[in-house]
Amino acid sequence: MSNPFLGTGIAIVTPFKEDLSVDYKALENIVEYNINNGVDYIVICGTTGESVTITKQEKQDIVAAIIKFNKGRLPLILGIGGNNTAAVVQEIKATDLSNIAGILSVSPYYSKPTQEGIYQHFKAVSEACPVPIILYNVPGRTAKNMLPETTLRLANDFNNIVAVKEAGNDISQYLELLKNKPEDFSIISGDDDLALGVVLAGGAGVISVIGQALPKPFSTMINLGLKGQNKDAYQLHFKMMEIINLIFSENNPAGIKAVLNNLDLCNKTVRLPLVPATNQLQNSIDTFMSNFNKS
Repeated sequence: MSNPFLGTGIAIVTPFKEDLSVDYKALENIVEYNINNGVDYIVICGTTGESVTITKQEKQDIVAAIIKFNKGRLPLILGIGGNNTAAVVQEIKATDLSNIAGILSVSPYYSKPTQEGIYQHFKAVSEACPVPIILYNVPGRTAKNMLPETTLRLANDFNNIVAVKEAGNDISQYLELLKNKPEDFSIISGDDDLALGVVLAGGAGVISVIGQALPKPFSTMINLGLKGQNKDAYQLHFKMMEIINLIFSENNPAGIKAVLNNLDLCNKTVRLPLVPATNQLQNSIDTFMSNFNKS
């Protein structure tokens, strides 16, 4: 099974109105803005989409809305993961995946399984899933690193496991995966700050947070990297370094919503236990964006 997820994917936010209900007009505007500015695919209801604080019904409604707005233009990836293997399998079986190109499934968090436990979890997910699977390793959130040997074991054993979104912010782990991966398995950066270096080393691209606010320069950077044009790509990378650091300085997605707020695409509202970006962070972001747009 080949991997269609090449280039720049965005981990789309779930915009909320001030009363905390989902803002579907803002969601439509963000989808259009990204399609019109060169991103390659959209990831729905991931970490950045505040998946842990939206209801089951809201998730279904958000997916249906994005399918409607997208009109078949870009591949859509749906976040389906968790630390209850049976519940993840049940959700996969109960979800209409006919308009979904693949799922992004996070390594089990909180429970801190062994590497064998992680393997058995994803074996069950693979056996239940009718569409391609992107594994998601984010040890800063899960409290457990999925080691390269576990990722590669899964890549070799299951045809529908086509990629990993690696977000350990560890360049040596990326390089080990790139060195030893099967030919048809893709390494996707989950770290905006390392994405270009990963692509230049042989990665397939990125699932980005900042990409949805700066889709044109960010996707241009990734495309230049995929072509091996490192000098031009790094010029763009250097221009965006500050904003990448800013958006993760308090929490994600409060930071990216502050950038989208600057662009009048959505407001800053997040659901507890997250809180909106501080005025200090919003001011820093506004200053960066003003200077970036002039350059």
